[in-house]
Amino acid sequence: MSDLAIGLVAEGDTDFIIIEAVLKACIHRPFVLTQLQPEATRPTMQGGWGGVYKWCRAAAARGFGSLENDPTLFHFDLLIIHVDADVADKSYSDLSVDPVGVLPLPCTQKCPPPAATIESLRAVVLSWLGIRTLGARTVLCTPSKATEAWLAAAVASDIPRIVADLECSLTMEARLVNLPKGRRIRKTKRQYQNCAKDVQTQWSHVVELCSQARRFQDELSATTVLEE
Repeated sequence: MSDLAIGLVAEGDTDFIIIEAVLKACIHRPFVLTQLQPEATRPTMQGGWGGVYKWCRAAAARGFGSLENDPTLFHFDLLIIHVDADVADKSYSDLSVDPVGVLPLPCTQKCPPPAATIESLRAVVLSWLGIRTLGARTVLCTPSKATEAWLAAAVASDIPRIVADLECSLTMEARLVNLPKGRRIRKTKRQYQNCAKDVQTQWSHVVELCSQARRFQDELSATTVLEE
């Protein structure tokens, strides 16, 4: 059996590191993960949620109706689109773009529960892609409020002040920086790479604490490529 080819559209490099660790925990066969966004050879796309927005709009503009039908993506067995739930608090004016034909931002809802905002945001992302439903080989990854919640659940579940209000806090990055001395995690590729194994090995614990981690795991499992 050949390695799975997985394409990932993500906000940034540290998100790529966390999601790759999650995939290692969830997918029990070899895979190759390719970072489609941010892409070093396309600096005009930039990073962050704006880069994901631009990537999705470019995909929609190619006019193939779904990512699965896009010939530039045929060689991928699985496609993952990542945006953190804090994007629901953003505005298109932050990007200086004209959001024609897409659902509005901000779209944030009261949290808890995190699912309310997630449902609104997922609909927005589908509108970026110009579709109403995902294909059988595409999965949305929408951590609430950010992938840092999953990281915190993996490395600091023993510290109540860190994991309090885990999926509704907008301060998880700062909380990780303020961990006790010797455990502090700054948002750098090196430090996230050092924590990747913890995310992988503690993933079963992460899904207990983070509803959107469990949802991502379940939706991965339901894709046709992993059902085979």
